Amino acid sequence: MKEYTDIYDSHAHYDSTAFDGDRARLLEEDLPLNRVRCVINMGTRIRSCAASIGLAGCNPYFFAGVGIHPSEIDEELPENWLDCLRQWLEEPKVVAIGEIGLDYYWKDNAPRERQMEVFAAQLQLAKETGYPVCVHDRESHADVLALLKEYRPQGVVHCFSGSAEMAREIADLGMYIGIGGAVTFKNARKILDVARQVPLDRLLLETDAPYMTPEPYRGKRNDSSLIPYTAARIGELRGESARTVLEASNANIRRLFRLDGLL
Repeated sequence: MKEYTDIYDSHAHYDSTAFDGDRARLLEEDLPLNRVRCVINMGTRIRSCAASIGLAGCNPYFFAGVGIHPSEIDEELPENWLDCLRQWLEEPKVVAIGEIGLDYYWKDNAPRERQMEVFAAQLQLAKETGYPVCVHDRESHADVLALLKEYRPQGVVHCFSGSAEMAREIADLGMYIGIGGAVTFKNARKILDVARQVPLDRLLLETDAPYMTPEPYRGKRNDSSLIPYTAARIGELRGESARTVLEASNANIRRLFRLDGLL
């Protein structure tokens, strides 16, 4: 899909070991040549937050999120983790608190009460600082929605897996819905209705790279150059062009993460 220019990716993980073999070439050459113009790289734990800030510092079109993912709440989480996040928010290319949230799918994750404690602390940090959040929600819809209604942050529920009704509630809170490659999967169900119904001014395109690769590349490593396949599928579902979907998402990404003047 070489015809698509100015590709923005609202959520990726280029610090992943999946990119260790060719990260520099991919970020410095391949993605710019494929017209990728903006990537928000989300941290998930202390080490990856630092790596995300480093990637943002080395690549002019990269920005960073800093946060503690629910699957990373373990004995290695230092006691001063919240102070670390607060300090990192002072970095000039940090634009979000994320990836944060709840994950009840994996049974070896921290207990639900502990996940909610860490999530709520980061929502409070967002409330205090005004930074948008990037929320992970896997099989935890009711608790995520309850906390979002309590703290009412700006932000996005990424890799959205809830119902169209939940998407409307999220949008009514003034938040955004992140949709990635899952909308192209042959077994996709609920996300198709979400993609049809979410207002374009509440939609963010994402990869979650290296995960969630869209068709026709499913099974291979994902990267931001494949965003147009997701845009094309959403456009098909809505009776709109991929270009319309891409441009709407780009505008939303610039607005949510306050990127005007930074790109």
